[in-house]
Amino acid sequence: MKAIVQDVYGSADVLRLAEVDRPAPRDDEVLVRVHAAGVDAGVWHLMTGLPRLLRPAYGLRRPRHRTPGMDLAGRVEAVGRNVTRFRPGDEVFGIGRGTFAEYACAPERKLAPKPAGLTFEQAAAVPASALTALQALRDRGQVRPGAKVLVIGAAGGVGTYAVQLARALGAEVTGVCSTGKTALVRSIGADHVVDYTREDITDGTRRYDLILDIAGNRRLSRLRRALTPTGTLVLVGGDGGPWLGGTDRLLRAPLLSAVVRQRLRVLVSAERHQDLLVLTGLIESGRVTPVVDRTYPLEETPEAIRRLADRRALGKVVVTVVSSRAST
Repeated sequence: MKAIVQDVYGSADVLRLAEVDRPAPRDDEVLVRVHAAGVDAGVWHLMTGLPRLLRPAYGLRRPRHRTPGMDLAGRVEAVGRNVTRFRPGDEVFGIGRGTFAEYACAPERKLAPKPAGLTFEQAAAVPASALTALQALRDRGQVRPGAKVLVIGAAGGVGTYAVQLARALGAEVTGVCSTGKTALVRSIGADHVVDYTREDITDGTRRYDLILDIAGNRRLSRLRRALTPTGTLVLVGGDGGPWLGGTDRLLRAPLLSAVVRQRLRVLVSAERHQDLLVLTGLIESGRVTPVVDRTYPLEETPEAIRRLADRRALGKVVVTVVSSRAST
């Protein structure tokens, strides 16, 4: 089968299209014929091996898994002997392993039926980013109806879901983004939009019950100035140098939270079948819609990742493996 592979860490230049063996599902796994695969920040981290602090998990000298990619949408090709929820031919979406390929394996517990009405490309844009947004708001942020929520990074993959999910949960939402992305953030339901190139949202003049800082690098002291006295900050990733990559901020937040009234939380998202079903319900009811920035064919995966890394994307970038026309 055709797949994108890499043998060393580096920029998108290390990726190439190659012929590899088709994977075989383990007892609790599903083999999926991939129609589309989402591109997210996790893919970039695994490709570059950054931050280096986490390389024991990625692979010390080279990637442990040659084929990148986690999000997927496609049709079930085969199932392991312990799989009970799916059978060949089912349309699914979720989290797999090595999804920038014609076939990929995924644990049964990380898959769900594809939401009705979505194309495979739209469905592939959902799993990792929407799960992150849902768990940041509902579980770590414990958002309540009427709460004032600030989403920093509102135009990205996670941010576009966070804005919509916060609205669906009854919050008043302010989205923060750059100048060229304000129209998108407003169109997906933000009550207020702030252009961070023109306004400093952490100057202390406005306060929020919950702040989601998505892959930011603002100091905790400045973010706390924008919180109510008992508000909650949820850090979703972080930016930084090649060794720590913002993990120092993630480590400091819980320590500081123990001695202040404000709650400073770090999100470690979980890839759960049950939460995929929650997202499916919100999508099928029309309260959440995937925002797909652009699609690229499999052989142009490096360019798709460059678009993500350069922060040009509005919403999610998706790699198409089987065209929608061919899949019907």
